[in-house]
Amino acid sequence: MTDLSIRIHMFMTDALSTLRDAMHREEGQDMIEYALFGGLLAVAIITLAGLIVAGTIPNPVQALTDGLGGCIDFKASTPCTPY
Repeated sequence: MTDLSIRIHMFMTDALSTLRDAMHREEGQDMIEYALFGGLLAVAIITLAGLIVAGTIPNPVQALTDGLGGCIDFKASTPCTPY
């Protein structure tokens, strides 16, 4: 073999080894997973808020405060249903 062919072989071997090592690295994988989870959570919260504002589903905070009002006035005739 000539010196040139040995150098080409070494270059190709090193390049493929570097590429293989780069593909097996997991640096930054956690950050991407957290970003995807945060985006999914934001979409879910925005969708839920939109449904509450549109009146499609009842407002859980309003239902809780209305039920607690019956517990606070201490009247026997008012049912205490906080949930």
